[in-house]
Formats: sequence, structure tokens, C-alpha cells
Amino acid sequence: MSGVVSPEFALASPAREPDLRARIGGQVRPPREVVVMRALPGLGDFLCATPALRALRAALPRARITLLGLAGARELVARYPHLVDDLLEFPGFPGLPETPADVRALPDFLRAVQGRFDLALQMHGDGLVSNIFVQLLGARASAGFYAPPQPCPDPATFVLYPGDFAEPRILLALLAALGIEARGERLEFPLAPDDAHQCDALLQAAGLSPDAAFAIVHPGAAEPHRRVDPGVLAQVADGLVTRGLAVVLTGAADEADLAAAVRRHAERDLVDLVGRTGLGSLGALVERARLVVAGDTGVSHLASALCTPSVVVFRSTAPGRWAPLDRERHRVVDGRAVAATAAAILAEADAALFLAGVDRA
Repeated sequence: MSGVVSPEFALASPAREPDLRARIGGQVRPPREVVVMRALPGLGDFLCATPALRALRAALPRARITLLGLAGARELVARYPHLVDDLLEFPGFPGLPETPADVRALPDFLRAVQGRFDLALQMHGDGLVSNIFVQLLGARASAGFYAPPQPCPDPATFVLYPGDFAEPRILLALLAALGIEARGERLEFPLAPDDAHQCDALLQAAGLSPDAAFAIVHPGAAEPHRRVDPGVLAQVADGLVTRGLAVVLTGAADEADLAAAVRRHAERDLVDLVGRTGLGSLGALVERARLVVAGDTGVSHLASALCTPSVVVFRSTAPGRWAPLDRERHRVVDGRAVAATAAAILAEADAALFLAGVDRA
């Protein structure tokens, strides 16, 4: 995206490209065309991959890096020209649920890409089905994960899937096995000047000044079992207001009913921006916020990428896998066995604000 301010990342010392020949089929030169398969639907799925993409770019600065992803990721990918050069739309494949598989169109897709790539990286889960698709791409070499009892496609380039790692570290583990050094574990979300302008306009229209002290409460999630009870979030919102923070509700347009339920239960006035933010203005809003409260959803990963203190409530997924790595600035409430209470969430909110040195007012 034009005008996006790229975060700093460690390419100042252009290290020699790693000698991957022994690992990727004896190629005589470093890969120049690389495709990364990660056709997962969530914003967090992409953000968790940014440390690996950063490491890959640093290791192969002359390579063209293509993300094999879902069509809906195009706007997101456009924010990362420093990490990704292009998006190749995933056509679907039997056994992968992320998008319907058009088996009639699949042969034409494969014919168009076979032989195009020097290296195909499978960063789409444990490889049970995705390894089949990656090998059908016909790259000169491929690498990725596998999990027994499925066979290892190539012991030189495929590694056991470390499912007990945090998601960013899973992807970095693959690159480490290929001799590619990590360039930090932080997530990235570049912001453009227009994002801040749109955020200002939204806040002013809602009666808040751009420098107002506010917290974001995000009631939605793509999967209903990840959502926090609206009545609990209403109590959290009331508690945040008593702590001197305005509360802004965010979410997609189809989550308006969830936001309305939070407002009905709340005793304080809340600012409802559900359905009114785009990707960039939501990022800018998260960056401005003093605190984010959400379930395990994309907004929680945005808070991690933008260093905004947060409380993430887990109702089904594993915190060890999906929680931010910084557990001081980003606090976790594990509600898998016992439902999360407002008191527990507010206690973690106080800890996040205190440890991050955030001035509420």
C-alpha cells in the first residue's frame, strides 16, 4: 500500500545469503522465486507469520517472495511490500477447509505455477493435507512441517511440527532448520498516514478527541466459541469507565448484535464503532488505545503488533499457542475450564496498564 510506513527491521547488516544448497536439493544458487503457503483466514494468522517473513526477506533479499493465500488477504498483503512481493490466490484443495475447492480449475492453476518457483515453503499447519498441495506446485525444492504418522516428504527440508510452540515460533523453527536466522519475534502491522486521519475522523464523530484516553472492548470473534459473554464484557466496560477510560466497542458489521448486547447490559455510555472501521483505521485505533480487551481474535494480535497493552480471554484455544509472547504488556485470562469473570479480566487490565506504565487519564 502506498504511503505505508514500514517498521524497522534488521537488514542493516546484509548478511550473506545462506547456503541452502545442501538442504534444498543441491541447487547451485540461492532461491530467486519463493512461494510461502499460508492460506489461513484470520488477521492473526497473518500477523503471527510476520516474524518468519521478516527472517526470510533478510536471508534472501534478492528473492521474490509470493504468499500463497486467500483472496481476502490482498488488502492486508499490500501493507507489507517490505516482506511480501505478491499474492497468489489459493484455489482451494480437497481436505483444506479454508475455501471451497474448485477441482475443475485446479489442473489449470497447477500447470500455470509448476516450474515457476525455486522454493515452496509450507507454513500451513502440520502438513497433513497441505504438504500434498505444496508438492503439486512443482517447485524445484520444498520445505515445511510434517506430523507422524504421515510420512516425511524430505528429511533434509521437512521438520516435525512443533505444535506445543507459540505460533510465531513454530514458523521460525522451520526457517531455523533451513539455516535462516530469526530477526526478532515481534509482530508487525504497518500504518499509513491515511489510517491515522480516518481514525481521527471516527473519534471526532463519536465525540472523542484524538488524544482521549480510551480502551477498546472487542466482543466479536470469527468463531462463536471464542467470544466472551456480552454481560461480562459490559461489566468490564463499566469498570474501565470508572478507571477513567472511555470505552470504544469495535467489530465487523455483522457483529452489531454483540455490541448492542454489551451496551444493553452496561450502565455507562459506550462508544460504538462496530462496522465503521476499516483495516487501517482499526489498526490506528488500536495504536491510540490505552488498552484492548478481546477474545482470541485478530484484534488481540493487532494489539501485540502495535504494543498496546491488552487482556486476551481464551475460551477454547490454547494460550500457549496463540497468546502474545510478551505476558507483561499482554495479559491472559484462561476461561477454558472456568468461565472468565469481569473481576478477573479487570484485575489483568490493571496489571497490564501498570506494567506498561500507561497513564489512564
